[in-house]
Amino acid sequence: MEKRLNKAKSPGLNLISLMDIFTILVFFLLVNSSDVEVLPNAKDIQLPESVAEAKARESVVIMVNADYILVQGRRVADTADVMAQPGVVIPEVENELRRQTEKLLVKDDESAEIESREVTIMGDKGLPYQLLKRVMASCTAADYGRVSLAIVQKGPADAATLGAAQ
Repeated sequence: MEKRLNKAKSPGLNLISLMDIFTILVFFLLVNSSDVEVLPNAKDIQLPESVAEAKARESVVIMVNADYILVQGRRVADTADVMAQPGVVIPEVENELRRQTEKLLVKDDESAEIESREVTIMGDKGLPYQLLKRVMASCTAADYGRVSLAIVQKGPADAATLGAAQ
């Protein structure tokens, strides 16, 4: 008779295993939530691909495509006009970068060293190198010591295919 009474009881719910799973899930989400995409998504810019593993940091972003040049989302020059201008430095880009520096210095209330000022150039992969060279020269003329080019990161499997293709 006692055996039948024991069978009639419903089994208890083990909450410890469930709590362990949720704890692991919370830690996983906390650790991986710091991988925030720093670069804006531009539909009209197709970035070159690379196997570089360095992640993008927050910095001033210059977007260059076949039609125009943007600094922090603000249109500063047309690409055709820039290519027609003489000289190496693009004055519109340099002036906008200096304005961005002033905004950052007012915001931080500290003078940033030239070497620590960062700019990331998002250039379409079909752009002539001469244009990118002029944009980079404008960055250094505006006292930005660290100039980076944005790329699309390829995985290790893609890198093996890329190496085999060369």
